[in-house]
Amino acid sequence: MSVSSIDEIIIGQSGPAKELKKLIEVVAESPTSVLVLGETGTGKELVARAVHAASGRQGRLVSVNCAAIPAELLESEIFGHEKGAFTGADKPREGRVELARGGTLFLDEIGELPPELQPKLLRVIQEGEFERIGDVVTRKVNVRIIAATNKNLASLVSKNEFREDLYFRLNVFPIDAPALRNRLEDIPLLLSYFSQSICAKLALPEPHYDDDALRSLTSYSWPGNVRELENVVQRAIVL
Repeated sequence: MSVSSIDEIIIGQSGPAKELKKLIEVVAESPTSVLVLGETGTGKELVARAVHAASGRQGRLVSVNCAAIPAELLESEIFGHEKGAFTGADKPREGRVELARGGTLFLDEIGELPPELQPKLLRVIQEGEFERIGDVVTRKVNVRIIAATNKNLASLVSKNEFREDLYFRLNVFPIDAPALRNRLEDIPLLLSYFSQSICAKLALPEPHYDDDALRSLTSYSWPGNVRELENVVQRAIVL
């Protein structure tokens, strides 16, 4: 178990941050599916990255944002296709499931996964099997699934907008990414981390944050969470 890799990815020493790291450490080496929950900007993809980094899995971490890819293209992105499967498919293509073989497939915004693809994902989780579009060959794959959402999947299930059996398979080990307002004591560490990273990219000197600045930052509610803080730091450095 690489606890150091978790600390490198999840920045913070507050109670919520420590609890988050503990959950990641507990589940990392298991093949169990993980469902990362939390508000926008809380770093759900970082949680997935930390789980994968501490898992010891030899394959890659491959990400798919289910809300960012048009529904008609998403099946090909995830499962791949064969030559001639549809107009423009001029050669076979591996999907993200295959690219993540031996590793982890991170499905962000899982609540946006179209209903027709949900049973296919369920089959990957339960049987480790899938077919590319336009292919009759069933392929086996060893891949760990981590999904994330800021939606209430149980509510979507009750509205018949999300498969109940898929929800249960994804929700085996839920992890809540805490909101920044619930771990304000982590702000100095996050400021240091973001300042070093941003200044290194922009070749600028690191700023100094005086007591008034720190008080202002720790008294704000941060509706955009860690992502908002990072954007504020970058704007301040540029200005």
